[in-house]
Amino acid sequence: MKEFDYIVVGSGCAGLSASLELAVNNRKVLLIEQHNIPGGCATSFVRGRFEFDPSLHELCGVGSAEDPGFVRKMFAKYGVDIEWCEATDCFRVISTYSDGEPMDVTMPSGKEAFIDKMEYYVPGSRASVTKFFALMQNIQDGLDYISGDKIDPREIIKKYVPMVRSGGYTTSVVFDALGLPQRAQDILSVYWTYLGVDMEKLSFLHYASMVNTYVTKSAYYPAHTSHEISVKMTERLRQLGGTVMMGCRAEKFLFEGDKCVGVQTNLGAFRAKYGVLANINPDIVHGKMVPQHLVPRREKKIAAARDRKLGGRMFTAYFGLNKTAEELGIKDYSIFLVGTSDSVKEYDSLKHIATNNYAIMLCYNIHNEAFSPKGTCVVSFTTMFTSAEDFNELDEKEYFKLKTKMAKRFMDLLREKAGIDLSDAVEEITVASPYTFARYLNAPEGGVYGFETTQWDGIIPRTIEMTMGLDYKLKHLYTIGTNGVRGDGYSSAYTDGQILADRALAQFEKEDA
Repeated sequence: MKEFDYIVVGSGCAGLSASLELAVNNRKVLLIEQHNIPGGCATSFVRGRFEFDPSLHELCGVGSAEDPGFVRKMFAKYGVDIEWCEATDCFRVISTYSDGEPMDVTMPSGKEAFIDKMEYYVPGSRASVTKFFALMQNIQDGLDYISGDKIDPREIIKKYVPMVRSGGYTTSVVFDALGLPQRAQDILSVYWTYLGVDMEKLSFLHYASMVNTYVTKSAYYPAHTSHEISVKMTERLRQLGGTVMMGCRAEKFLFEGDKCVGVQTNLGAFRAKYGVLANINPDIVHGKMVPQHLVPRREKKIAAARDRKLGGRMFTAYFGLNKTAEELGIKDYSIFLVGTSDSVKEYDSLKHIATNNYAIMLCYNIHNEAFSPKGTCVVSFTTMFTSAEDFNELDEKEYFKLKTKMAKRFMDLLREKAGIDLSDAVEEITVASPYTFARYLNAPEGGVYGFETTQWDGIIPRTIEMTMGLDYKLKHLYTIGTNGVRGDGYSSAYTDGQILADRALAQFEKEDA
């Protein structure tokens, strides 16, 4: 049986970053992937003369070369060079305010520009929004501190009191405590679907960490789809001496006593000297891939009590259009087409096909004219479902009818809300449902967000559990990815892989000494 220091299962974002973190620390790494290309969600596919990105909207944490964010710094550490495009605006949202008046708002990147624009849309909001950004920055700094190797409680009390005070509250409670005007709250609530939890359940710390990074560092996306990121990370891993095996599917984890010592795959068994990191949903790991007597009691209790809910199930339509964005009247990179600014009502509406009238439209050519062939542009629409109930009732014919129905609904939303008609420019169209994501990613119900990051299961509880070793009772086996410490999203998954690889280096090898 061939032996490596570490085996990483799954080449999604977290799997790639974990592999590289181990490799730059001079460990012998095997990365296995069941598909024939790396990346999981972070890949691309071709239809006709168009190349589409399956899932990436934008990354936070990249930052500029002059003011790099944590993602750019991570990639620099690994020696991975990506050609980035900056999304100069945070978003445009077309919806209704809580008072029933129409909302059509475009918010720019940059803290001062964002505050100025908020004052323009909501006169008198400047003081409370300024206070809001100061709190978010304290939270960001505090989260960076407690994610490190050495944590001193005295330092937390000294520097991060605002983070501690707000840490136990939901986003809507903190908004009210800051005195944010309701219309400002309506605008700031736009990002909730990026985290998949409505504002009355969403931990403010998680919200603040994401929004502060988006606004202060801008959002970026790769010039050549997220496949560029995955391919370059894989190539770099090989350059560092790592082994990558595609078409290699993990079937079960191998144990000696209560310690994970390797992986059984369709291509044979491989041994891990120190441990295994698995970019796989924990329910699959615990339910199918490890001996049942070793499954942590805590995980069994959570599964039985249904305390953990799967996050958003994605539904995306990809359009290759034979007109330019300018010809079609598209001026914004991203437009949130939202039914209501009330996130609780919107969350409930996303449970069912009949009531889901939410979409995020992206036009990749706005900041990258060369994204598609000359004279064309690429547009995608994404919504999510907060339940798979309706999909489980569909037969085959109804399923394909639904794909067509949803694609038309997306186009209708764009025409009705933004006055942009795509109907006579469609050259290629492909639709991905939760079934598609479930099949390709092996994600239950297509829940690519992992488990919802609610208060009891948010960033801070997960970080504390990781630090205390409560959440990783399978010896020398960590699950990583969107179900991990940082939750959903590309940037979060890259960070989670890095954090847990560092923890494995410190813990596994100490135990093995």
